[in-house]
Parts: sequence; C-alpha cells; structure tokens
Amino acid sequence: MTNETWGLVREELIKRVGRNNYVTWIEPLRLSDLNGGVARFEVPTTFFGDWVSRNFADHIRAQLNTSGVSVDRVEFAVGQSARGQKGQGRAAAPAAPVAAAVSAAKPATARATAKPRAETEEMPGAPLDSRFTFDSFVVGKPNELAHAAARRVAEGGPVTFNPLFLYGGVGLGKTHLMHAIAHELQTRQPHLRVLYLSAEQFMYRFVQALRERQVMDFKEIFRSVDVLMVDDVQFIAGKDSTQEEFFHTFNALVDQNKQIVISADRAPGEIKDLEDRIKSRLQCGLVVDLHPTDYELRLGILQQKVELYRQQYSGLVIADGVLEFLAHRITTNVRVLEGALTRLFAFASLVGREISLELAQDCLADILRASDRKLTIEEIQRKVAEHYNIRLSDMIGPKRVRNIARPRQIAMYLAKQLTPRSLPEIGRRFGGRDHTTIMHGVRKIEELMATDSQMSDDLQMLRRQLQG
Repeated sequence: MTNETWGLVREELIKRVGRNNYVTWIEPLRLSDLNGGVARFEVPTTFFGDWVSRNFADHIRAQLNTSGVSVDRVEFAVGQSARGQKGQGRAAAPAAPVAAAVSAAKPATARATAKPRAETEEMPGAPLDSRFTFDSFVVGKPNELAHAAARRVAEGGPVTFNPLFLYGGVGLGKTHLMHAIAHELQTRQPHLRVLYLSAEQFMYRFVQALRERQVMDFKEIFRSVDVLMVDDVQFIAGKDSTQEEFFHTFNALVDQNKQIVISADRAPGEIKDLEDRIKSRLQCGLVVDLHPTDYELRLGILQQKVELYRQQYSGLVIADGVLEFLAHRITTNVRVLEGALTRLFAFASLVGREISLELAQDCLADILRASDRKLTIEEIQRKVAEHYNIRLSDMIGPKRVRNIARPRQIAMYLAKQLTPRSLPEIGRRFGGRDHTTIMHGVRKIEELMATDSQMSDDLQMLRRQLQG
C-alpha cells in the first residue's frame, strides 16, 4: 500500500470518526508495514496505542478493505522516534507491541516527531452532547447564578475562581452547563485543551493505569490540560487511591493556574466519605447551588421544547393551558418534564389528535401520579424560616418572642393545610408541642388573615412556592 492510498483512507476516516477524533488519534499514526494481511502502524506511546487499538482499529481495517487493500488485522507499536535510543551506535530494537487496550484521554504529546497540537476536543469516552449549549439553557431565578458563573468560565479569560463547583439535585442542569462551557471554549479558544469526563471515568482510567503500570502516562495526560471538568465528583468518595490521585491532580492544575470545573449532587461539605482536604480544596473556589425549578422556569423550558418539536411534528396543535398544567404538576426534575412532553407529542402524532388537556391527563397519567407533590412538615418549616429570616432551630425551639412565634404559627397553619398530618403529629415536629398549641396557632393565623393583608399575601406566596 502506498502512502497515497493511506492518505485517501485517512480522508474517509475523517468522515467516519469525526474531525476531532481524527486529528487526535488517526493523524499521528505512521504506516510502517503491510504484509500477510496485517497492517502495522507506529504510535507515539503505548498509552496512545492502547486507545487507538480499542476504539479505532475496526474503523481503520474496514476502510482499508473498502479501498481495495486486503487487511485481516491491524497492529500498533511504539515507534523508535517516540521511544528514543540510549546509544547512537546501538542496533535498532524491534518496536514494542501495544498492551491490552485501556480507556484513556488524549496524551500530552500527540506525536513525538511533530510539533505538539493544542486543540480543544471532545474526550474519548465522554463526548459532548451537541444539544447542551448556552443557547438551549433556559435561565430562571433558581439557576441564574450558576448560569452566570458558567458563562464567565466559558469566556476563557483569567481564572477568577477556581474551582467552579456546581451542585444540585438530579435534572437541574449541572451537566448541561458543563457541556455548554466546553462547547463555548471550543468556539472561543480552540487552542485550549479541555478535558471533560465523569468522576467514574476518572476512577476507571486511574485503575486501568495502575493495572497496566502506566501511572506516569495517566499523570501526564490529566496534568497537562488547560481546563479540567469532572462531573458527579461524589462518585470518588470512599475510594482512597482515586481520591489521592484526584487531590494531587487538582493541586497541580491550580498551581499552573488552570481552570477546574466540578459538579456534584450536593455541596462539598455534605459529601460523605470525601476526604477533608479535598472538601477544603473544592470549597476554596466558587460553590454554586442549582435550586429546584420553579413554575416560571418549568414553563419556559416547555415553551422552548415546543418550538423544537413543532419542526419535527408539523401540523400538531397544542391547546391553551396544557403547558401551564404540565409546569404546575410535574415538579420533580427537568428530565421528567421533557420526557413527558416528548411522550405527549409522539402519542398525539400517532393517534392524529390535538394535544388537549384531556389527552395530556390520559397519556401522562403515570407520570402525573408519580409527580404529585408530597410536602413534608420539615419543608414547610425551612421555607417559612427562610422567608422570615429566622433560624430553623428557633422555629421549633421554646422562644416566644413575636418575630419567632408568628412565623412558627404560620408554619403550623401551612402544615395543617398542606399535609395530611394530624395535629399531634404536627405538634411533635414543632418541638414536641401539644396538639392544642397547634390548634391555637392555626386559629390565630385564620383570624389574622382577615385583617392583615400583608400576612395574607405572605401566605399566598408561601403556599405557591411550596406547591409549585
């Protein structure tokens, strides 16, 4: 096979594996031999060869056969220029065979004999979702700070807070923002090396590097990036060796003033079995909470999705009030909300009916049942304490000063109205108070509502926040 033929094969591989993967993993390959149905290629490092062997060997072999070159097997070996020689007069040693494949990130040196490449890329094994951009992220009060912080990091300027730590429950947009940051950096500063992966993948690659005795290659990869993004970092809690390596990687990048973005399902201090020194490092930057969605944000998300679906399901009509109904009823997380809308459009398209409120109730009956809010007394207490700026411990404690007693009575009233709990049960949640005390508090608020318009407004707002 001539180099010209290999050049044509590489052009076809660009279409098959994508330009980012091609430039990172295919372009550095050097065809060294083709004999007996075996195509042999030189690679810069063993770690590099492992990844190509596992993920692209089949693509290369298939494309070679398509181009008229009969190949049964593709092999990769570290080239002499990459390994170097200790003696000038020493005879050339045979190329080192590539060991068993291991999932790895891009090596720090893409090829030893050429100028190093610096280009932002999607991580092998952790591809970026093209849907998760800043343009598709709906901003509302619960996530506006997280969005603004992510935007600042995505601008790629001087590091102002390191790390950026995003945390919140399932389906609130943490991963969306991380992908959006990586996409934006690709557009603004394509020379940066951005590494995005989950904490699980970080651990897996570290363990594989230990098994293959390639820890130095692992360190070189992860400590030579410009931006490191690790999703769901709570996964490494309790895994001592992985935490040790993560800690040193974190410090090495911070010392180089490289940006780090981390996400988790809870704040650093609340992650059980995470080493204190790692918690301390994670808390030294900007820690941002993505709050549960409110009604307005859920409605905005639905409206955006409807505009996208109109292109796919042309001709479908959605009746007034349907989106408002879904935004009010489905409050668990955004993924459930989007999944419900997807099912609704697909069902309406199949049966050829308008998307009415009745159709939505029938089609989404199971989701609606599962999403019914079951308020707890503790949630009510927290919300009321937050609204009136008092400590939760004071609300359930013995203090009787008016600025504490009145919010306490409001929380008692809301607990009676919004939960199925009995008066004695509510009393136990309020510091073991007697049911007659709860009854007195409920009656007092009912009386004040008729004369105190401010209290009435406060109660309506609190009720809306708790139910929506």
